[in-house]
Order: sequence, then structure tokens, then C-alpha cells
Amino acid sequence: MTVSGFDGIDKKAKPEPSLVEPLKKSSGRNSYGRITVRHRGGGNKRKYRIIDFKRDKHDMFATVLRLEYDPNRSANIALLEYEDGERRYILAPVGLKAGHAIMTGSGADILPGNALPIAEIPVGETIHCIELYPGKGAQLVRSAGTAAQLMAKENGMAQVRLPSGEVRLVRENCMATIGQVGNTDWANIQIGK
Repeated sequence: MTVSGFDGIDKKAKPEPSLVEPLKKSSGRNSYGRITVRHRGGGNKRKYRIIDFKRDKHDMFATVLRLEYDPNRSANIALLEYEDGERRYILAPVGLKAGHAIMTGSGADILPGNALPIAEIPVGETIHCIELYPGKGAQLVRSAGTAAQLMAKENGMAQVRLPSGEVRLVRENCMATIGQVGNTDWANIQIGK
């Protein structure tokens, strides 16, 4: 059996109450109450953590308070506290630790966890949490251990190589986060044999 070591994850911390909402189980049933997907049900009770995929607090530094486990996704999450006191969750990239300062916006440095428009990211950089439409929020490359690569930029469009190998055109004014999504050993976890 191979399991995650949870290195750097705060194991005792409860999730931030303002960023949690209830998550109802469907047990494989549809709106009529009939089982439409078999072999579902049971399991541990979960709370849904609200993740900031839009990253719309620009030009303001945020401090990483702690890294947390999220039962709803393969990636770990990081709790940020902005200068004005607001707290938000983001997906934790590789290399991000408690105490680090990160920033969102066009003036941000090219460091893991910083989010900026694709137009300002150098070609060849690894990115994740990529928007498809400006302001809609990240839709691509969000699973643990994944990263895309910025291949080229021309005529307001950028070529991005996704983890599948597909090269996709994305608008340059869409946001993306620098680095690779953390919890890279997630794919190697085996339970039983």
C-alpha cells in the first residue's frame, strides 16, 4: 500500500468557516429518486471548500497561512490572507509553503502561485489554472501534478501545450497561474492490491 506523506500539510487545522459550504450526496440517484448510477453511497461526510479560480483581487499581496487537504479534489489547497484581511483558497502549486507572499495582476513576478495575464508570461514557462474566457475563472489544468507549457504568442492568441499533449489556442488576456499544481505523488497512490 502506498499513501501520501502529507508533507507541509496542516493536519490539525479545521477549514476556514467562511469558505465552506455543505455538500449533499446524491447516492447515484436522479431527481426522481431512482438509482441511475449503481454502487454509489456511503463514504465519509464532506464539506465543500470554495476555491478562488477567478483570482480577481489584483495588485494586492497575499500571505499563505497554511496548506490544507481537500477531500473534493486531488490537489491540495492553500489558504491565503490578503492585505485587507480577506481570506481565500487557491490550488497549492509545487514549492508554495506557509509564509510565502503571492500576488495577482499584471505587475506580479514570475513565481509559483502568482497569477497574471498570459500576455505577460514568458514563452516556455509552465502554467496551470488557465482561463478560457477572460473573467470566467480557471477551467484548464487543475488536477494534482499537472502543468501546461506556454509555447508561443501571436495576434492576441497564445499556444498552450496541455498535459494531454494537445496544443490549444487561448486568448492572451486570460489569466493563468505560474508553476505546476502540487501533490505530484497523487497518481502513485495505491490502496490495496
